[in-house]
Amino acid sequence: MVSLSSYLLLGAFLFAAGLACILIRRNMIQVLMGVELIFNAAALNFVAFSHFTPSSLPQLALSGQVVALFIIVLAASEACVALALVLSVFRVFGTVHIDQVGELRG
Repeated sequence: MVSLSSYLLLGAFLFAAGLACILIRRNMIQVLMGVELIFNAAALNFVAFSHFTPSSLPQLALSGQVVALFIIVLAASEACVALALVLSVFRVFGTVHIDQVGELRG
């Protein structure tokens, strides 16, 4: 049987990998992938906590899954908007590297 601490360790690893990806990478697409990893870590933690909720609290049984569903919808919409922004930045500057897009041109 997998315990709650195993899920939390996996969530912490996903969060750390996403944060490292955001801080280390210079490509906008890779930074967005790091944000998605952080969203997935949060969703995993919500589902794990709702799975291990005691049966004496039935009103909290599905709350983690509902929040995870909202996180998935938020991540999908964030990916659409962010990729549209990345494409427009690429059209203007010709690159998706964050360091080379230092100034906005008029």
